[in-house]
Amino acid sequence: MIILGISCLYHDSAACLIKDGNIIAAAQEERFTRIKHDSRIPENAMKYCLKEAGIKAEELDAVVYYDNPLIMTDRFMDNLAFLGEECDSLLNNSFDMIFSWKLWIHEKLKDVLGSLGKHGKLLVTKHHISHAASAFYPSPFEDAVILTIDGVGEWTTTAIGIGHGNEVKLLEEIKYPHSIGMFYSAFTYFCGFKVNSGEYKFMGLAPYGKPIYYDKIKENVISIMPDGSFCLNLDYFDFYRGTTMINESKFEELFGGTRRKSESRITKREMDIAASVQKITEEMIIGIAKHAKEKYGQNINNLVLAGGVALNCVANGKLTKEKIFYNVWIQPASDDAGGALGCALYAYYDFFKNDREVVLPDGMNGSLLGPKYDNIEIENTLKRYGAKYKKIEDKEVWAEKIAEFLTQGKICGLMMGRLEFGPRALGDRSIIADSRSEEMQSKLNLKIKYRESFRPFAPIVLDERRDDYFDLPCDSPYMLKVGNVSEKRRLPFDIDEELERFDNDMLKSVSVPRSDVPAITHVDYSARVQTVDNKRNPDLHLIMEKFNEMTGCGVLVNTSFNVRGEPIVCTPEDAYKCFMRTDMDVLVIEDYILHKEEQPEFCEDKDWRAEYELD
Repeated sequence: MIILGISCLYHDSAACLIKDGNIIAAAQEERFTRIKHDSRIPENAMKYCLKEAGIKAEELDAVVYYDNPLIMTDRFMDNLAFLGEECDSLLNNSFDMIFSWKLWIHEKLKDVLGSLGKHGKLLVTKHHISHAASAFYPSPFEDAVILTIDGVGEWTTTAIGIGHGNEVKLLEEIKYPHSIGMFYSAFTYFCGFKVNSGEYKFMGLAPYGKPIYYDKIKENVISIMPDGSFCLNLDYFDFYRGTTMINESKFEELFGGTRRKSESRITKREMDIAASVQKITEEMIIGIAKHAKEKYGQNINNLVLAGGVALNCVANGKLTKEKIFYNVWIQPASDDAGGALGCALYAYYDFFKNDREVVLPDGMNGSLLGPKYDNIEIENTLKRYGAKYKKIEDKEVWAEKIAEFLTQGKICGLMMGRLEFGPRALGDRSIIADSRSEEMQSKLNLKIKYRESFRPFAPIVLDERRDDYFDLPCDSPYMLKVGNVSEKRRLPFDIDEELERFDNDMLKSVSVPRSDVPAITHVDYSARVQTVDNKRNPDLHLIMEKFNEMTGCGVLVNTSFNVRGEPIVCTPEDAYKCFMRTDMDVLVIEDYILHKEEQPEFCEDKDWRAEYELD
């Protein structure tokens, strides 16, 4: 049985194809169109999935959409009624998307695909059911409590459910407009970052501050109950009006100043707001998990999570350490892209009543589910640009060469194997570097990624050496849990003292070493860890083994292969262009190795950065 799942028309549109419960292909549309967070119907992603499976649309047993347009329309109409005469902004901003697109999604998809499968009908699921299914079915558990937390899907913003065998059921929910996702995004917006893409920047800013606004926010903006449930004070928000995220005058009054402008200097106020909001968010997530355990999970030791808020890896790390549940598994594509996977799996198991077989270590295939390119395609691209390269087919020699470049302080772009599904680069579309370098964090931010200097970088660590470097009680193959750098590796460092010494200049502060792997150690000694094992990513594991043999260090820097404002690279052409636009030293595309100094002059007809909104 072959099923195509689709998510689109909100943000991060994607397609996923499963066959007999196994994931054959999955990809976000942005990777093909090069439009970050592309929300349009995923024409290219759908075509890729069908091509990977070797079938045509009319051969599909089902096509499934991740959202229920009728329920979403019901919320929209109720929202209009609530606003009354003040509904103009919401009506103008949302009417066309709902009544010209979402309500006609079956026709729009049929126009693109040519067919809705063997039965000619589109199946739909509820948004949070799609999230829940994406979290449970690929997990390594027969039974699990499920948490889904995001901005909003139809009416639901937060849900608790149970997964057992081939069944997923949602048992409790919190409804719009009360939303952890909207709460977090509102403060992201106030601090000058872009909603639906800047939340991870806001999370990375939190360790620079102190939660001095914690009480003020809880007294004025949000009420939290003992079970983790919550209620927003809508006087402080405008998202339900269809305008901006917040009531700016109320926020300005509460925090003693105007909203930070994008690209302006980040002040201590923004750092402290981020620290306060992160603390409150963690409190809510942990409270909800405790309630779920007490009410539904007394005999269940497993917890799975999905939804955009499940990408908050700091909160995930805290939740894991709380040991509310013995095992915690998070869907690596927890955002709306993962909804394409969830709705396909839900149709397969719930609608078609197929049996489920648990897969170990999980059913995501390392989340390496996108396109892979062969030597003919690679060589044709490189020759078209006149690129100079060396081909090394012996994997041992290939890995030794790359490891040697890393020991020399070179920054390497990796494009190998299948493209990652989800927001994180996990080694197949990554930029890697030596974690021992004191200058590497600033160099990568300013010379390669063209982004804010304060942003931390994630470590990749050999799974067998995890305990040598990090206080993390479990593996983290999808870079979704934060752990602290081991105390034995730390150097004395106090962020308050350093910020004061450098007049709140974060670039100078982050350049002060904090451990013997300074490039991946954040200012509070935390790190967003990715553990690398030989099963999920054998090529990356081999490179790291060689580096470990040469240096005694089992940790490298890993950041996504892209620049600010651009999606992760997909094709050999994407990789070569990104390589030539930056100060990267080495490019690895499968067996092909390129050195920057050997390449011909690279010219483009226009300023490439003008294509992207660099928020």
